[in-house]
Amino acid sequence: MRLALASLLFLASSALGAPALNETTLGARQNSGRLVFAHFMVGVVSNRNSASAYDADMRLAKSAGIDAFALNIGTDAYTDRQLSFAYDSAASNGMKVFISFDFNWWRTTQGADVGRKIAQYASRPGQLFYNGKVFASTFAGDGVDVGALRAAAGRPVYWAPNYHPGQGNFAAVDGALNWMAWRNNGNNKAGGISIESGDRAYRSALGSKAYIAPLSGHFFTHFGPEVSYSKNWVFPSDLLFYQRWYNILASQPAFVELITWNDYGESHYIAPLSSQHTDDGSSRWVNDMPHTGWLELSKPFIQAYKAGASSPSRFITADQLVYWYRVAPKSLNCDATDTTMQPANNASGNYFQGRPNGWDALTDNIFVVALLTAPARVTVNSGGTAYAFDAPAGASSVSVPFRLGAQSFAVSRDGYQTLAATSLREIQNTCPCGVYNFNFYVGTVPPGARDVLQGDGLASFTKGLRTGCAPVPSLAGSPPSVAKVTTTSWVAATQTPSVE
Repeated sequence: MRLALASLLFLASSALGAPALNETTLGARQNSGRLVFAHFMVGVVSNRNSASAYDADMRLAKSAGIDAFALNIGTDAYTDRQLSFAYDSAASNGMKVFISFDFNWWRTTQGADVGRKIAQYASRPGQLFYNGKVFASTFAGDGVDVGALRAAAGRPVYWAPNYHPGQGNFAAVDGALNWMAWRNNGNNKAGGISIESGDRAYRSALGSKAYIAPLSGHFFTHFGPEVSYSKNWVFPSDLLFYQRWYNILASQPAFVELITWNDYGESHYIAPLSSQHTDDGSSRWVNDMPHTGWLELSKPFIQAYKAGASSPSRFITADQLVYWYRVAPKSLNCDATDTTMQPANNASGNYFQGRPNGWDALTDNIFVVALLTAPARVTVNSGGTAYAFDAPAGASSVSVPFRLGAQSFAVSRDGYQTLAATSLREIQNTCPCGVYNFNFYVGTVPPGARDVLQGDGLASFTKGLRTGCAPVPSLAGSPPSVAKVTTTSWVAATQTPSVE
């Protein structure tokens, strides 16, 4: 819901306990060091009733090396209650938070109101400071009266909004966030404009001021006429998450913001499915589709970023595979049962009937990142077709065509298998619950704990659904049977990817 506004503005204009290896403490880095944020949607956690309800998110983020949550807020009645819970949880878990004002709901005429809201939480122990100033940010917000904001805050504010080159007043900021974390066509749709072109535009507008670089694994949204915010498009991502981390290491921005922690509706979440949240209707494409593997992948890259390293290799301490894929071929026709086949409000220009806009730019591939302590052979068995590659020590990646059926993965050295696992989710030539699902299933080897949506996270599952699918997690507790290998192909791994 946020991207439609911010991207159009931009495109129109052109853990914390023991420090990790070579990582200074958060307290020291709040003066000059590199920080990693994750964008946290307060709007989907209105059902939380205590500070302890935030603890699991805080601890998990902290264990990955994330320093602070950017708390995206609107103007809802529950906002202050949830902010208080989040600030208290951050303080008790050694994390930091700061407010990110969502200008889908706030107005640029509310500069003084924004400043007063900053002041309201500035003295809380969980508040992030940078260079002695209260850190605050936005989603969009070009044109807000920064003078009125600073005066109302009554104390120094490190103002790092999501302004857009050619739109916002960059002379009035301390830094700025770029939200566009996906390749696009210059008009909020799939295309060939790189994320790095956005980086350059922001760095040019900021000069010597701090840049918050965006990083995201995916974007897919599929809301139909059953809601007022109908939208239906996808940005091709493929190996984007891995490639973007290498770009971050090469460019070393002042800050990195993971987009997002828990925006399930746009499929760029890295939080567990089990993280307590309400359902905006996205459970139809989020159910049984975990993404925490991307958080695992991020750990050595976050350490490398904070250390100023160009590679995550020396921060990889155990062998691991992270893989992701869609669960059906892109050509599969679900028109007869999909939830977006009827006309809907399209004031945003982001609603399309049937397959999401951008679907044709996708590839029917499995994407695998190997994080290895020493060279090894990695094998992917996709529905009976095996792909093998010799992976070097450190991080490397490969993409291979997927086949229907079970997906299994293995690592071997000197002829001995050292790791192996089969994904809980098969690739099938059927429409999941009747809908077009272009979300990713993300898994790891060794596998993590089974991760499923909880009650409130499934509350709107059947709204608009045209099949009899039940609103329950459906992944089995054990993996499916693996097809016998009939063909083996050798592929080459990429260690340092091209990031343009």
